[in-house]
Amino acid sequence: QVQLVESGGGTVQAGESLRLSCAASESAWNFRLNTMGWYRQAPGKQRDMVATITNSGGTTYAASVKGRFTISRDNAKKTFYLQMNDLKPEDTAVYYCTGMNIWGKGTLVTVSS
Repeated sequence: QVQLVESGGGTVQAGESLRLSCAASESAWNFRLNTMGWYRQAPGKQRDMVATITNSGGTTYAASVKGRFTISRDNAKKTFYLQMNDLKPEDTAVYYCTGMNIWGKGTLVTVSS
């Protein structure tokens, strides 16, 4: 059974950085063929797209994170990443990775002011 597992969440001060990772299980033979993405859900709010990356490396970003966040992937490791710089309190949320019709369980990012 293919799984996605996020890591790298935590609590930071405003202005600091974090890097999230999402690792697909070894059985995910088609990882490199798929668009992968990061979403986030703040308390009491809907889950929103943060960033996506296609199989050829094309990226899209939510307007609120453009210029601060960078999505990347390493197909050999079946892992993709979200580098988050200049974090703001409004970035506080549970971050989920998704792709191949699968969602990870989420990792909490808390940014204090």
